[in-house]
Amino acid sequence: MKYRTIGADPKTRREVSVLSLGAMRFGTVTDEPTSFAILDRFVEAGGTFIDTSDNYAFWVHGDQGGQSEELLGRWRRSRGVGNEIVIATKVGARPLAAGTSYIDNPEGLSAAVIRESAQRSRNRLGVDRLDLLYAHIEDPKTPLRETVEGFAALVAEGTVGLLGVSNHWSWKVERARSIAAAAGLPGYEVLQYQHSYLRGRTEMSTALSPDGHQGIAGGELLSYLRAEPDLALVAYSPLLNGGYVRADKPLGAEYDHAGTQPRLAALRDVAKQTGASVNQVVLAWLIGGRIPVIPLVGASSVGQLNESLAAADLELTAEQRARLDDAQ
Repeated sequence: MKYRTIGADPKTRREVSVLSLGAMRFGTVTDEPTSFAILDRFVEAGGTFIDTSDNYAFWVHGDQGGQSEELLGRWRRSRGVGNEIVIATKVGARPLAAGTSYIDNPEGLSAAVIRESAQRSRNRLGVDRLDLLYAHIEDPKTPLRETVEGFAALVAEGTVGLLGVSNHWSWKVERARSIAAAAGLPGYEVLQYQHSYLRGRTEMSTALSPDGHQGIAGGELLSYLRAEPDLALVAYSPLLNGGYVRADKPLGAEYDHAGTQPRLAALRDVAKQTGASVNQVVLAWLIGGRIPVIPLVGASSVGQLNESLAAADLELTAEQRARLDDAQ
């Protein structure tokens, strides 16, 4: 396993594995014995970075979520896991009532909600401090300054370490960071967006935004990251939910454009040269790219996880990277 540092402040920065394990389905779709086996294997292989949210996975049973955090808490206690494992969680997208969703009834990002939701997450995980806490989705109803100050207060109290943001327009991330910097407060240092080798169209509207898909890492966000090397990008759904390799998992409409097939061809060529799987090449490309990325991988079995773990040791040559980078 390889590692990188996230965060700039010596008081809160952490060294984490270059692969993060997504626990979204743990405790619901993925049963507890299987979830524990996947977590054990990840740690055995040197993995130290696990991702969850306070609303995972509310859609399975039509409740408010929290099952993933609860399972991780039970796993931590049963294995004696301490602060050597970094667990990231998120607030802001938990449905306020069972049977509703984060689209029409989210908890939001008011200072009060941030505090209350973070406390619930600490209780479920069984920790005194959250290693990394994300703002999960935008909250247009709450002033940005209130959100910034709400997160910063938890850092000052020592109940949260690093701060992150997910699924926000890049201008709003920069504005929030500017508010924090001007006030001498901690700001977002870790960004979590959907990102993969194939380029998704960002102009397609979503249920959250008529202006486009703010959850995809498009050119503007990548340019921002290039200009701010202290920021870290965590890429969710890097393998497009099986879309690279499974005929029963077709790519979404956002990949229906002229650039997809040339990049798929380049990907298959490099996979053939290396003897690795297409999925492994995607992950290796992300990890060692011009903008280093921490892929957030899901797994429903130890076998699936093992395939992703092998990608951390896959070294692409300069020629192979150029072939991948230059495909249009």
